[in-house]
Amino acid sequence: MTAATHSTLFPQVPETADAVLDGLDPEQREVALALNGPVCVLAGAGTGKTRAITHRIAYGVRAAILQPSSVLAVTFTNRAAGEMRGRLRQLGAGGVQARTFHSAALRQLQFFWPKAVGGDLPRLLERKIQLVAEAAARCRIRLDRNELRDVTGEIEWAKVTQTVPADYPAAVAKSVRDAPRDPAEIGQIYAMYEQLKRDRSVIDFEDVLLLTVGILQDRHDIADQIRRQYQHFVVDEYQDVSPLQQRLLDLWLGDRDNLCVVGDASQTIYSFTGATPDHLLNFRTRHPGATVVKLVRDYRSTPQVVHLANGLLSQARGRAAEHRLELISQRDTGPEPVYTEYADEPAEAEGTARRIRDLVAAGVPAGEIAVLYRINAQSEVYEQALADAGVPYQLRGAERFFERQEVREAGIALRGAARAGGNDSLLDDVEDLPAQVRAVLSTKGWTSQAPAGSGAVRDRWESLAALVRLAEDFARAKPGATLSDLVAELDERAAAQHAPTVQGVTLASLHAAKGLEWDAVFLVGLTEGMMPITYAKTDEQVEEERRLLYVGVTRARIHLTLSWSLSRSPGGRPNRRPSRFLKGLRPGSGSLGTVGSAGGGSVERGSGPVRRRQRGPVLCRVCGATLTEAGAMKLMRCEDCPSDMDEALYERLRDWRSEQARELGQPAYCVFTDKTLMAIAERVPGTDGELASIAGVGVRKLDRYGAEVLAICAGEEGGAGADET
Repeated sequence: MTAATHSTLFPQVPETADAVLDGLDPEQREVALALNGPVCVLAGAGTGKTRAITHRIAYGVRAAILQPSSVLAVTFTNRAAGEMRGRLRQLGAGGVQARTFHSAALRQLQFFWPKAVGGDLPRLLERKIQLVAEAAARCRIRLDRNELRDVTGEIEWAKVTQTVPADYPAAVAKSVRDAPRDPAEIGQIYAMYEQLKRDRSVIDFEDVLLLTVGILQDRHDIADQIRRQYQHFVVDEYQDVSPLQQRLLDLWLGDRDNLCVVGDASQTIYSFTGATPDHLLNFRTRHPGATVVKLVRDYRSTPQVVHLANGLLSQARGRAAEHRLELISQRDTGPEPVYTEYADEPAEAEGTARRIRDLVAAGVPAGEIAVLYRINAQSEVYEQALADAGVPYQLRGAERFFERQEVREAGIALRGAARAGGNDSLLDDVEDLPAQVRAVLSTKGWTSQAPAGSGAVRDRWESLAALVRLAEDFARAKPGATLSDLVAELDERAAAQHAPTVQGVTLASLHAAKGLEWDAVFLVGLTEGMMPITYAKTDEQVEEERRLLYVGVTRARIHLTLSWSLSRSPGGRPNRRPSRFLKGLRPGSGSLGTVGSAGGGSVERGSGPVRRRQRGPVLCRVCGATLTEAGAMKLMRCEDCPSDMDEALYERLRDWRSEQARELGQPAYCVFTDKTLMAIAERVPGTDGELASIAGVGVRKLDRYGAEVLAICAGEEGGAGADET
């Protein structure tokens, strides 16, 4: 394999500049050697684009063509920037600035603000949603929680497209954007939000870019100073650049053209934030003499996965589709993608959890498996199913690895042991580095065997186990390394946010999965109305949904499962249809000319344990309306309908659940979710049958917790049956 996938975490630093080029394929090598003038790299998914551009920077630095401090590499996430810094350090090119657009702009703004404006930079507003809520209230416009989030997103879109409040309604009409409220109302809220910021001397993240652009436009002396500092620019994920970010990049560049951009129009999935692939697609028009290199050798995925990805894009329409890249897999053959149809969403989640458990039993690490869905609200049923199956998982976007309490404590312990050296009794008769780390971390909860189940105890163990694996890799790469060397390595990785892999199935939205990859990927909920999402109305919006699914498909290295369910809840009408994007790809769905059946294999029918079937639609027990939301169906009432919940009973149930969770070493929701407890407190069951009729109380949980829950509902202090449990 030419790409860096699954390579050692600690490769030896290349001895010479030419050695930096070793192992690059011809196209990647062409990128690395193109160090002058404008360069456009069109890189398909899994083709080693990060490898190509980091080796390009490293070769330029090691060959003394580029000064490290004169290079600014920008990307879109802190994780991607941290990974880039880590790779550059491993290639002997430390000192290169690799940052997000916002991070780079904020540093410049903080440095030049006193000179350009005077005084201190206004305080940065971490979350704007509360101020947007206040702005709406002042405008006497009532927003519910979802509308508040959507209006906040609209304000962000307006700012990155450089649209002022007065122009917002016209801009929405021109862009054929589907505003969540009357555009005039949003424009009014937007104007009030800006006024509140001025009154309180605060700025938001979009202001960081806007103010930096303003200073560079107005103060040529400051712009010249930045241009003297940075002579060479690299922009990753260029298809996601917004008009505001492009304006900032133009000001950084000035009249120079030492710019390398990397992107793939087929992975443009953030247009709702203002991102547009036009800058990538127009690059050769703006820079007629640009060097253009296409990377199409896919080192990530098997031929079967790549075949499906190519088939999916072959149906695409529009300008981005005209520039699609036909990927060519460089891996050995693998299993065909699996298509599975389920009766309902809970069955789909349970079936997915069983397949994941089988993969883990077959030797696939849990950390190399992901469940990807269209919206975050879909995660709950998969969290519950994985917890019930005893499979550890992690939600994408959770706390950063090096900020976890157990990781900080482990770092302190390792630093103390390194400082004590031979005087630490823990290290008596322990010789090699991994054994030393295991000995130190055993005092913090690490054991040679993982604890059973999931939950807080397992999460802590997984974090410590990741550090042990890191020590083992470090020792293999650097045989003479000491504990002090490892501590220094951890400090550098923490600074770069270059975390080791934690072993737990990843649950993430398709948007959050961008830039990541796993051995096995489960794409779930692939029905019309969810993929494409129901509010994707225009051809352009539907095509972006197709690209989003393409991103999901190309996250898989070996195993790929695509599934959908025919109804939302057990016993519901089976009136859902599989996503239109699977037509001509899944077996039996018809041919699309040259596409044929791109996926191979066959459509399976999901099977599982016999479930209680609820005949007919689920109706609200208060107003009689048909219920569709999972939480409402658990409560058997609309969320907005009056609740007759016994508050005291609910609190007793919560206290009992907390105690159970502590004893099991699991999160509280693994016992019962909040909605299930609310349903119990509202209906106050008195028999096993009444308790079993509540959604979220399955046979297993009835057997395990039923006696105690019924005792609490009956008013018995602490519940009966504790001894039996």
